[in-house]
Amino acid sequence: MKNINSKYACLRVTFTKSLNKLQLDYLDLYLIHQPFGDYYGAWRAMEELYHEGKIKAIGVSNFLPDRLMDLIVHNEIVPAVNQIETHPFYHQTESATFMKEQGVQHQSWAPFAEGLNNMFGNEVLISIAAKHRKSVAQVVLCWLVQRGIVVIPKSVKKERIVENFNIFDFELSTEDIEQITALDTRKSLFLSYHDPEVAKMMGNWKIDL
Repeated sequence: MKNINSKYACLRVTFTKSLNKLQLDYLDLYLIHQPFGDYYGAWRAMEELYHEGKIKAIGVSNFLPDRLMDLIVHNEIVPAVNQIETHPFYHQTESATFMKEQGVQHQSWAPFAEGLNNMFGNEVLISIAAKHRKSVAQVVLCWLVQRGIVVIPKSVKKERIVENFNIFDFELSTEDIEQITALDTRKSLFLSYHDPEVAKMMGNWKIDL
């Protein structure tokens, strides 16, 4: 689960509400959604909840290497996961290398780029999919898994959920991976976390408790 209220007191309150709504005694994973605001306060609260046994693992989302390192060196617990935008048009290669060095699991959000850049109509991906007799979605998921990236694709359709699981009976070749590598634009398709206006926007998000 993610929490946008990045303040110590707010996180304690929202976490308890979430746990009660889910009718659970603990959560397996809890993430800070954005690297803005008082995420240090949020992390301290999450460390406490971890030690109390109410969260089995804590992590972050959308943290660039500098923010992630800053959090690591000033706190007790290293994030178990960093969930960042990762797909064939934005590989996040440098971030992936850095996270591996720090023992942080790279997790992909928007693995299908939410259909942007005509992903499902991309000729390279279609060609690779045809060669393996798989769908473009299966090729993308296989590519992420082969990179050691955790991915949780979203779907409400049973047939697509089943399809997304059926990716462990084939493997992409070096040539396939080189072709996908050439698709990397090295920039987000959604927003830049280096942009001051993005930081301002995120900082103005409010959630009623």
